[in-house]
Amino acid sequence: MLQINQTYGQNARFDTGRGLTEDELRKLAPSVFATTPHESRSPRFAAVPTIDFVRAAAKEGFAVVGAKQCLTRVPGKAPFTKHLLRMRQLDSDVTHAVGDTIAEVLLKNANDGTSQYDLFAGLFKIACMNSLVALLDSIDSVKVRHTGDAVGKVIEGSFRVLESAKIALAAPREWSQVKLDRDESLALAEAARVIRFGDAEGNVDSPITAAQLLTARRREDADRTNLWTNFNVIQENVIRGGLHGVATNANNVRRNMTTRPINGIDQDVKLNRALWTLANRMGEMKGVTIN
Repeated sequence: MLQINQTYGQNARFDTGRGLTEDELRKLAPSVFATTPHESRSPRFAAVPTIDFVRAAAKEGFAVVGAKQCLTRVPGKAPFTKHLLRMRQLDSDVTHAVGDTIAEVLLKNANDGTSQYDLFAGLFKIACMNSLVALLDSIDSVKVRHTGDAVGKVIEGSFRVLESAKIALAAPREWSQVKLDRDESLALAEAARVIRFGDAEGNVDSPITAAQLLTARRREDADRTNLWTNFNVIQENVIRGGLHGVATNANNVRRNMTTRPINGIDQDVKLNRALWTLANRMGEMKGVTIN
């Protein structure tokens, strides 16, 4: 059974001007420092040390600003488990404010066989200065299996992703100009509802409505007439959870329920990517394409 280290969000602040030290990173996600595979792996499994890339990216000005790691009950496996890092170029001349959108790079890896090396570009909206953020986009990625010349393939593609993160910064500007009427907003939210609560056939058995996914949590998101704000509101409601409804079971017994936040590394990434694709498709239907 896997659980998630919840200290991730507290270490990606926008008001400290520095990244995590290696000592801090080791406490949050010790498996970042694994240089060999877990003993359960076959001889064909090639370890990809995350720390090697972290140190190489530091020379290009990128610092780790957030880290979380899956926990495991298997003895001896903790130093090799799946982890997720957020990396950002830190510039002392740049100040951030609530509502700003910034480009970051996310790195997912494991040396126990539970994840391939996956480095992808992302957009984050600053909801508050103590690091409450929402992953908005994944544009480009490098996926490398732990076989053969894995390290060489990582080096070959990784810095392309570092540059690609900046491309998607056009989304806030472009999508904020895409106007949506109430029916279009509800259609977007209903599609997101299926992504979040639907089964493999797309059937949804949840009392949570599309209208609830359009309920803004902050005053600055109250204007839901454009695609950018609609996307932000829906994304946060889907990922953060906390929505209330009344469910009815097979015996017609009613009970109150509250949606849970998405904490798992893989589910978090999968949902965010799906929501981005959904919003991007709506933008294309309205004549706006993010290159």
